[in-house]
Amino acid sequence: MEWGLAHGMRSKIGRGNSVGMLHERWRRRRHDILVMVARRFGFLIPLLVLVTIGVFALAAVSPYDPLDAYMDGRAGELSIAQQAKLVTELRLDAPWYLTWWEWISSLCRGELGISRSYYQPVAQVLRDRLPWTLLLGVTGLMISVVVSLLLGAIAGFRPQSLISRSIGVLTIILQAIPPFVLALSALGLFALSLHWAPTGGLTYPGQPIDFASTVSHLLLPGLVLGVTQIPWLVLSLKDSIAEVLTSDAVRGARVRGIPYPMILRRHVLPTALPPFIALVGARLPELVVGSVLVETIFAWPGLGSALVRSAQSLDFPLLTFLTLAITMLVLIGNLLADVIYVVLDPRVDADA
Repeated sequence: MEWGLAHGMRSKIGRGNSVGMLHERWRRRRHDILVMVARRFGFLIPLLVLVTIGVFALAAVSPYDPLDAYMDGRAGELSIAQQAKLVTELRLDAPWYLTWWEWISSLCRGELGISRSYYQPVAQVLRDRLPWTLLLGVTGLMISVVVSLLLGAIAGFRPQSLISRSIGVLTIILQAIPPFVLALSALGLFALSLHWAPTGGLTYPGQPIDFASTVSHLLLPGLVLGVTQIPWLVLSLKDSIAEVLTSDAVRGARVRGIPYPMILRRHVLPTALPPFIALVGARLPELVVGSVLVETIFAWPGLGSALVRSAQSLDFPLLTFLTLAITMLVLIGNLLADVIYVVLDPRVDADA
């Protein structure tokens, strides 16, 4: 009986030590994650400042005439004296570094300036267009993630099957097609030829914006945006699953007689998902670029089309802020993906 009591006490002590070790390990890992986040944010601010400097510096050597861009190509209709007066009033003759300093000082005071291309405050342009950009981006991201999970899992679980090879060929073909070619092809086929979807915008001319109209106009650009990201995600998940399937842990589980579906569900997928999630974050820059192209082609009233218009018009207040916002979005998205990757996979070092 004494042996039994002693054995029970040792078991409880052992379990207590294990729980304590796990708690200490998680505490250290949480500390490493916080250090990684702080280090990334410390790098973020100088990078954003350099991005804004780069926008103004590149604009200074641009071949476009800022006055002609401001006048929508009608600057030649003005006299030389009128042109000189307007250049002085708009401060278009000021050195780029002084213009940058004035802009950054206004930004620190919470003043975003006036958009030259939309003739309204930059804050108003953001309020009007940001929701539509988020709607399109989230739709495209959800489509790409869901379809990639399905196709990648099917191709990875049976890598030698005909369907797996067909998915591989399809992803390689899609990977080789530029996003603007895919968008124009989808517009020409489904909107202009088959009339299955609207050609662009938020609603039909003369009709109010409502839920049904928004969904019908969102479907095709959202699908195109999602498809542009699918090849990379599918191939990544397929390779991750194939690598896990050949691991010693899976071989041992199959030798012990554990059902194959249970191995796939409880070990293979959880192990293969962290690299997939990290790649989703790494693909955010491509998603943003694709969103700009899709918004322009489908006349979607988001920030992507506003970015193109501000660049064509040399609209510095809007162009610089949108460039800054996109850079911040990409960096924060990558950071979130890395944090999720580190949390889900304990093998990954947060200091890496």
